[in-house]
Order: sequence, then C-alpha cells, then structure tokens
Amino acid sequence: MTQAQPPRGSEPDRFRMGPTRISTLVVAALAAAAVAWLLISTFYYDVAPDLPWLPVVTLGALAVLEAYAAANTRSRIERRPGRYPVNPLLVARFVVLAKASSLAGAIFTGCYAGLTGWLFIEDTNAAMNDRPAAGAGLLAALALTVAALWLERACRVPAQEDDEDREPGERQGPQPRR
Repeated sequence: MTQAQPPRGSEPDRFRMGPTRISTLVVAALAAAAVAWLLISTFYYDVAPDLPWLPVVTLGALAVLEAYAAANTRSRIERRPGRYPVNPLLVARFVVLAKASSLAGAIFTGCYAGLTGWLFIEDTNAAMNDRPAAGAGLLAALALTVAALWLERACRVPAQEDDEDREPGERQGPQPRR
C-alpha cells in the first residue's frame, strides 16, 4: 500500500526563499558568455559602435552601493555600538535587491567575458579600442555579483546563543497546551 501524497502546493517550504546558489550564477554567466560570443562574432563589424563606458560606471556604482549597504546592514543587525537597529522590512528589501543584483551581475559578467574574450583574439583597431571598456565592464560586473552576494549574506540573522542549546526538533517559544 502506498502513502497518500499531500496536495501539490501544500508544503510549507514551497515558496520559501533560500540563499542564492553559486551554481545558478555560474550557469547564467556561462550561457550569457556563449550568447555574447555568438552575437559579437556575427554582428561586430556590421552594427557595433564603440563600446560605451556608461554601463561600466553604472555597474561599478551599484557594486559600491551594495557593498556599503552590506557593511552597514551587518553592523546594524549585530547591534554594534553607535548603530541604530535595522528595520526588518528594509532587510527584506535588501535581500530581494541582492538576489536580483547577483543574477544580473552574473549575466553581465558572462556577457562582458564573452565580449572581452572575443575582442582579445581579434587584431583590428576597432577591437583594440574596445578592449579597455570590455575589461572594465567585466571587472565591474564581477564586483557587482560579489557585492550582491555579500549583501545577501549580511542580511542573515545571526544565530542566537540559546539556539545551540536547543535540540533540532525542539520548538521555540511557549509550548502549546494539550
């Protein structure tokens, strides 16, 4: 006799958000690198103007802002002296921002990696002129990914001292009356 399965969607952890998986970011970066390599090798000489620096500056600025938010949020969660307690809703928003930014950063890292790789095997003047912007874009996108992962990790609630004494199946708070 087989056991009846619970109805689909009734599992309590089904919609729970977990930490970002590095494997997801690697797959996204590799897929973006392949697409970028394919597109750049097909259309570079037909339609590509000089690479702009604005995306590089934008990615770098986002990386700096998220790194600052990570350091500030971590110290506020740990309630270090001189810091105000953090608003839980702000932390939730930071987690969503961090998850989105880490995926976007991985995709941009892949795009800039494919572009940079292709530009370094080309020996034309146009490719040589685009190399600095492509390399800087790769570094800025990688910095954004790392800063976003740091922000996500900074938003974790630290383990409480009494959590270590508790058994794994034991509930927190008052026990229900029977």
